Amino acid sequence: MYQTVSFDARLLRRYDVKGPRYTSYPTAVQFTDRFGVSEYRQAVTSSNEVPVPKPLSVYVHIPFCASPCFYCGCTRIITRDPQKARLYLERLHSEIEWQSELFARGRKVEQLHFGGGTPTFLDMGQMENLMAMLDRHFTLAHDDSREFSIEIDPRTVQTDTIERLAEMGFNRISLGVQDFDPHVQEAVNRIQSVESTLAVIDDARRAGIASTNLDLIYGLPFQSLAGFSRTLDTVVAAKPERLAVYSYAHLPQMFKAQRRIKEATLPSAETKLALLGLAIEELTEAGYIYIGMDHFALPEDELVVAQKKGELQRNFQGYSTRADCDMIGLGMSSIGKVADTYSQNAKDITGYYAALDEGRLPAVRGVKLTDDDRLRRDVIQQIMCQGELVFADFERRANLDFSGYFRTSIARLESLAADGLIDLDAKRLVATPTGRLLLRVVAMSFDAYASHAVDDRDRYSRVI
Repeated sequence: MYQTVSFDARLLRRYDVKGPRYTSYPTAVQFTDRFGVSEYRQAVTSSNEVPVPKPLSVYVHIPFCASPCFYCGCTRIITRDPQKARLYLERLHSEIEWQSELFARGRKVEQLHFGGGTPTFLDMGQMENLMAMLDRHFTLAHDDSREFSIEIDPRTVQTDTIERLAEMGFNRISLGVQDFDPHVQEAVNRIQSVESTLAVIDDARRAGIASTNLDLIYGLPFQSLAGFSRTLDTVVAAKPERLAVYSYAHLPQMFKAQRRIKEATLPSAETKLALLGLAIEELTEAGYIYIGMDHFALPEDELVVAQKKGELQRNFQGYSTRADCDMIGLGMSSIGKVADTYSQNAKDITGYYAALDEGRLPAVRGVKLTDDDRLRRDVIQQIMCQGELVFADFERRANLDFSGYFRTSIARLESLAADGLIDLDAKRLVATPTGRLLLRVVAMSFDAYASHAVDDRDRYSRVI
């Protein structure tokens, strides 16, 4: 089932509604400033005191970019001033030190991810100092079990960049591509050659990088089937281990840079669907496995293995392994997940600096999960990661009658079953090949905050 997906344009159009991506549950819309540093410290203490504390996953946000990509919805700062990075790193080093003091020293960091912004905005000396700081204050894994990844803009890469990153311990990289069509690149202010991108992939393989991911986006201005097909052909020939094919979410009311994109230049809804269909067809024919949502991977990739074992998870980096880790978010706007809580740092640089300059952690909002939240998170994770639910599994873990507890949710599922998105009976639900493209819609049936999502609909992207 996990390797099968069917493209049904009629159903995709019908269910192309706005909704959460479920990188957390409750989603960030439900985070509140009633959850702050004190609550975060309590969560960490609880996580240290369990008989076998979980290993750690660390996310480091580097917000700087030298120029804006107009499609981008990330939290970032546009600058060419290296002094700004130096000032940021001073505060980030303080946060690393203070965070490390909260966690039991024996808790190994098995997973590390640098995101942005553009992490390679930092020069290699700054990157080496940052990694040394992390290693000094946390217990970083140094064996082959580690999963240390970094997002790279090929336009920032120097001759020895990839080799030096590998020497620091990074064994996975992710490259933004979006589209190689020059007309599209010009429209989104990201001119990036095929040659420079392929050179980074070659450098990574020579340096022993275990996995390379490429990001593509469909729905960008001036995209066409012919142009996107050429991009897919180039990407498939390079054979990266993973691919993420994202839908462009045009939300100019939320993201100022997107106001530079004229809506008249965006592909029609029909063309956008066709671009998705083309990507699915070409990538699956090339041997990639559709993981879910936006993600594809080669059969031997860790994501595929984790999904087959039932160990795949979704977090704020998308689909990921290491579901058993507590996650620490470092840097401006970063989100962490510790025990049954989520916490987020100040989203603006002023607030982030002010907290650290005053000698306190920059966590400003978050949420502590209720018993109902925990159960629904478990259900939604299972849908998003595995595409199926066996009701008896949850009845055993939670000691409840699944059909009775989720009576309202199951009633919502019946219409999805009638439309062929899921197979539903008294024992389980299974996403059909068509429904695997609409897992967000299936998961929304179990979202207790669905009524709130309507009020905040402009904060969510469409599911296709």
